[in-house]
Amino acid sequence: MPGDQPTRGTAGDGTELAQLQQYAPGDDVRRLDPAASARTGEPHVRRLVPERAITTWVVVDVSPSMAFGTTTRLKSDVAEGAADVIARLATRYGGSVSLTVAAGDEAPVVPPKAGQHALAGLRRALETGVAADGVRGNLGAALARTGRLAKAPGIVAIVSDFRDEGWETALRPLAARHTVIAVEVRDPLEDALPDAGVVCVVDPETGDMMDLDTSDRGLRELLAQAEAERRARVAGVLRSAGARHVVLRTDDDWLRELGRVLR
Repeated sequence: MPGDQPTRGTAGDGTELAQLQQYAPGDDVRRLDPAASARTGEPHVRRLVPERAITTWVVVDVSPSMAFGTTTRLKSDVAEGAADVIARLATRYGGSVSLTVAAGDEAPVVPPKAGQHALAGLRRALETGVAADGVRGNLGAALARTGRLAKAPGIVAIVSDFRDEGWETALRPLAARHTVIAVEVRDPLEDALPDAGVVCVVDPETGDMMDLDTSDRGLRELLAQAEAERRARVAGVLRSAGARHVVLRTDDDWLRELGRVLR
């Protein structure tokens, strides 16, 4: 797993994993983590805990916008694969894993389990696919529920396109208590529209439809600028919360990129 989450402890610690947490009075200053402290602007330390005590809480966005994809796969395909990889890593050394599904007002939870039973439960929960068009995503509700359930410090892995609104408020208390990995899934057509004449676009979260004249260069540039600003806002919120931000794309080798970050 990446540097912001549990890593192997040192000999003589009597424990096997180190959990990144915000510094509290009385913590051993020798365990200060310079990289995390510099990134968040707040001192962070690595607290050693037994690896079997660590629970990874995976939150997967299944809102309708995740059913988008213009290359060889959908964003939901990448999200499901990323969640599976994270879960396998979480249970490799005896840790447990839980899944919270984010869509609409409901936030179904697969309780923490270890081993193959955990992986099977996660895969069954994600087999249902994304929510129906018109169901608004509610990533914030899923993060808030995860925060209520995750009492002990652990790992929270969020897999989403972060196109929802209102998740920022629920993220901050999670990141203050847990190591947070934010896996953002993107499709290249979201970055810039091609010149394809008049096209009808649908907002999958609301069902609203609109005709766009993509032959208008000014319009394409305006939309591309708005998307770039949105991505920058998402990155800024994640960075300020101290989350590790990973970007996976539907047109790229997402597994290699995820493996590079999590190794």
